[in-house]
Amino acid sequence: MNTVSQEFWTEFCQKHQLAPETKVSAWSFGTDADHLADLVKKGIKTATTSGFELYVFDQEPLPQVGEYNLILDSHDQPVCVTQTEVVEVVPFKYISAEHAYHEGEGDRSYDYWHRVHVDFFTQEYADYRATFTPESKCVCEVFTVID
Repeated sequence: MNTVSQEFWTEFCQKHQLAPETKVSAWSFGTDADHLADLVKKGIKTATTSGFELYVFDQEPLPQVGEYNLILDSHDQPVCVTQTEVVEVVPFKYISAEHAYHEGEGDRSYDYWHRVHVDFFTQEYADYRATFTPESKCVCEVFTVID
C-alpha cells in the first residue's frame, strides 16, 4: 500500500475505532477504475464479479465476508472503504440479473452487464493463455460503502 493509502486507512481506523492492523485489501477495478470507484463511492455500485481462476493463477486469496477494501482510482489513490457482505462462487452462466443490476454499470441491464463482462473476462483469461466460457467460475461479491 502506498503512503497516501496507508494514511487514508489509518484515519479510517481511527474514525471507526478499528485497530490499525485490521486487514484491508487495496485494489482498483480492472476497467475504467475512476468511473467505477465513483459509482462505488456514490453507493450505486454495490457488487462486483471477478474470475475465480484469476485468483488461482495469481495465487491470491478469495475475498472474505467482513473484510475491508480500500477502493483505489486509476492513480492508486484511495476513494473509499467498503466492507464485503457476501461472497459466492458460481458459474458465469448462472449470475443473476439482480447481481448485474447491483454492479451499477451502464444501463444496469443484464444484457449490458453480460456483454461487457464476456469481453472483459475473455481478454483477462487470454492474458493467462486460458479460455473463458459460460461455465467458468466467477466470484460474485456484494459490499457496502463504509466511508
